[in-house]
Amino acid sequence: MSLLYDKETKMKETIKLNGQLRMYLAWPLLLALFPAFGNIGVAMVSRVGGALLFPFTLCHIAAAIWIYTYRKRRLLGGLVEFSSTYAWAQKRLLEEMAVPYALCDEDGRILWLNDAFRQALSEKKLLRKNITTLFTEVTKADLATEEIAQVHASYGGRQFRIDLCPVFMEQVGGENHGILAGSKKMFAIYLFDETEILQYRQEVTDEKLVTGLIYLDNYDEALESVEEVRRSLLTALIDRKINKYIGGMDGVVKKLEKDKYFFIIKQKFMRQIQEERFAILEDVKAVNIGNDMAVTLSIGIGMNGESYSQNYEYARVSIDMALGRGGDQAVVKDAGKIQYYGGKSQQQEKATRVKARVKAHALRELMETKDRLLIMGHKLGDIDSFGASIGIFRIATSLNKKSHIILNEVTTSVQPMMERFLHNPEYPEDLFLNGAQAAELVDNNTMLVVVDVNRPSITDAPELLHMVKTIVVLDHHRQSSEIITNAVLSYVEPYASSACEMVAEVLQYIADDIKIRSAEADAMYAGIVIDTQNFTNQTGVRTFEAAAYLRRNGADVIRVRKIFRDNIAEYKARASAVTSAEIYRDAFSIGVCPAQGLQSPTIVGAQAANELLDIKGIKASIVLTEYHEVIYVSARSIDEVNVQVMMEQLGGGGHRAIAGAQLKNVTIEEAKQRVKEAVDIMVEKGDVL
Repeated sequence: MSLLYDKETKMKETIKLNGQLRMYLAWPLLLALFPAFGNIGVAMVSRVGGALLFPFTLCHIAAAIWIYTYRKRRLLGGLVEFSSTYAWAQKRLLEEMAVPYALCDEDGRILWLNDAFRQALSEKKLLRKNITTLFTEVTKADLATEEIAQVHASYGGRQFRIDLCPVFMEQVGGENHGILAGSKKMFAIYLFDETEILQYRQEVTDEKLVTGLIYLDNYDEALESVEEVRRSLLTALIDRKINKYIGGMDGVVKKLEKDKYFFIIKQKFMRQIQEERFAILEDVKAVNIGNDMAVTLSIGIGMNGESYSQNYEYARVSIDMALGRGGDQAVVKDAGKIQYYGGKSQQQEKATRVKARVKAHALRELMETKDRLLIMGHKLGDIDSFGASIGIFRIATSLNKKSHIILNEVTTSVQPMMERFLHNPEYPEDLFLNGAQAAELVDNNTMLVVVDVNRPSITDAPELLHMVKTIVVLDHHRQSSEIITNAVLSYVEPYASSACEMVAEVLQYIADDIKIRSAEADAMYAGIVIDTQNFTNQTGVRTFEAAAYLRRNGADVIRVRKIFRDNIAEYKARASAVTSAEIYRDAFSIGVCPAQGLQSPTIVGAQAANELLDIKGIKASIVLTEYHEVIYVSARSIDEVNVQVMMEQLGGGGHRAIAGAQLKNVTIEEAKQRVKEAVDIMVEKGDVL
């Protein structure tokens, strides 16, 4: 049975039957010497005694010679007969063994197999067939290994675990014969039928409970858009849709509040609703009894946790992420994996500023407990990141707190505005620091405010996130699975046009006596203008109110426009990106922005993506820019494509209409192909309106 040899130990033991057997047969002759010498000794003492003992000694010697010469053949015959019987029994044991077992050569050709192996595969003619053709999951790499390989494969509708155990054959006399000629390695193949085990395991998994939360994103706004007498009907229709959807899966749903639901379903229904991409999202939006605003849902689901309570925590995390990403979508947290569905609609702007006021008061309370503030945006910061940082600096200064803005690299878009603060006696000389300088100032009384970004990996100085204990995040980008988890205060509003808009609102509530200087108002106003593309994208009522507030505090439209005029090199590069753009699937423009001669080519690439949206029929524009051996991808859309979802497939993120990604170790052509694959996936899933 045991045919497995470990190559490292290289067992080279052989049984030399002839030498050992000859020794055992020679023992009677050797032992005959004792009575012979004894007889001689007795004869020397007494000749009569020696004479009497001599016949017995002679008989003993004769018997030993007879055994060695005449009985050896019969003894060898018995040994041969025993070995043959043993080998036959061993062979029968292998052939009739219940475990499917076979031998193949190093190329995978089956050389021998037992009956159980044939029965497992329900085939008779398996000899000389290749194991890789029977089981496509077995590869040449599995046959090249010198360790035991384990492969899970399927055959004839059944699931098998295949153990490939290498057997190293020693050459006898330097020669191999027969089918093993030239081969030193074979494989012992064991088959284990896992079909029933996997079925039972799947049944257990299917019966697990999945916890979910459903929130109505715009419940109050939708009710206000319909006549008062019909509001109860709208609520009843939504309740009916949700109860029917969950009830159709034998689930339980409980209304927690007027706009919040808790439900439980079995895990076997998850495949169905994921394949349908959560049809309830579109069903609820279709409810219309005269309401001007469609009702949208956010769904958070937790599954495969270690306990029911952990599944509920997963659901809470999922619903927070769905709301943070703008709502109208479902987020499924499957242990460590997170999946997103939906997210086609634009999140509606909240008319009330209660949340802004609450966050402003919380921010002030945190600032008052600290002595120093560090303000940080994202890598290759733009004017929105810069303007928001300036706004937080003004808040800190008004509260008599020392503050610094972290900038590791100044782009051409930020440079003109930054020059108004450099060497200005109204501002401290250490207003701007790099990451290393800021790290030296960190102590227990330091607070870090992160603006215009909520992903730790793309902040300007990620190491500070682990050094500072008190962290505040203000951002308008939708959240992804990568978030700043140790923030004590997080204010993320995807409906906001820009981080500058959010900071402008906070400025109005955090204190009554804050006076903004004209340079600061210009920086924040410029951030809103750039991110909204001159108030044409992602603009709401509160955007204009924030702009009006900044205008009242000295922001000058003409001055901002002059600061952000392009030089001729940037203009030509942008024109080149537009000219070379490729139209893909009749609705997506993909261009390449040259980086030669530009100080901040990524900014120019983003501007080119904005201009490509002005072409009729274009639903989304993507511009690739190679800078410092990294491909920067800028994606823009108006309302028909969620480019954030597209960029997340490339490892990036952003906002529904403005997003980006960074690709390393790829060429421009490879990056183009990956973008096209992302577009294809979105079109196939129906994520393009």
